[in-house]
Amino acid sequence: MMKYCMALLCLLSLGGCGTQTYYDDPIITDGTAPMFDESGEDMAVRQRLLQHYQTWQGVPYRLGGTTKQGVDCSSFTQQAFQQQFGVQLPRTTADQAAEGMRVAGRSLQPGDLLFYRPGAKGRHVGIYVGRGEFLHASTSRGVMISRVDNPYWRQYFWQARRLDY
Repeated sequence: MMKYCMALLCLLSLGGCGTQTYYDDPIITDGTAPMFDESGEDMAVRQRLLQHYQTWQGVPYRLGGTTKQGVDCSSFTQQAFQQQFGVQLPRTTADQAAEGMRVAGRSLQPGDLLFYRPGAKGRHVGIYVGRGEFLHASTSRGVMISRVDNPYWRQYFWQARRLDY
């Protein structure tokens, strides 16, 4: 039984969207959310991303998945940017992590890509929507909204990237 549990734990830690070998500074170290422009461009981007979320909410996670039968994190972000902004993103998390410019956690804006390194070999990507929240395809709960200040996500934050669109 113990071998089964250990094997399952190893498989789960290998799941996700790829591998990388280093971590960045924590996203927001003092518990405050980045500034949010409620009346301007930030709000428009947030609304478009939330519309995308409404059509994908609860879709289960599936490694390599690209449809509403199952989607992985990088496919979800790829499709969100294509459908909402006409932006072509690479298919993998590793390639998405090289797009745009790196931004500090305190400077996040809706539409920024957030990258995480859960486990020894895992990699995960989501999209910041403002107000301390991000969209992503969670391995445990499918497409959902999470808080960036959630202790789990804070622990594994790797980097944030801003695309020019």
